Amino acid sequence: MPIRYTVRFAKQYSRLPLFLKVKVDRAVSLLDADFRHPGLRSHPVASIEGVFEADVDAKYRMTFERRGDTFMMRNVDNHDECLRNP
Repeated sequence: MPIRYTVRFAKQYSRLPLFLKVKVDRAVSLLDADFRHPGLRSHPVASIEGVFEADVDAKYRMTFERRGDTFMMRNVDNHDECLRNP
């Protein structure tokens, strides 16, 4: 599936330290290969229909939605901040 990035995702990503960017890149690659990959632990965000959350690591999360055949990456941040505004 094609992956696209919102301006917000790109902005948040640019602020991350390099070691986290590497983890985000790996998580996005896993998402591209298999939406249900167990390493992502992806699941719906309860507060917004159609938006999903996936693990980057123990502290960081990314949110995305499926738009047709495309994954739209919405946000990436620490767990609480990411889910405050998915």
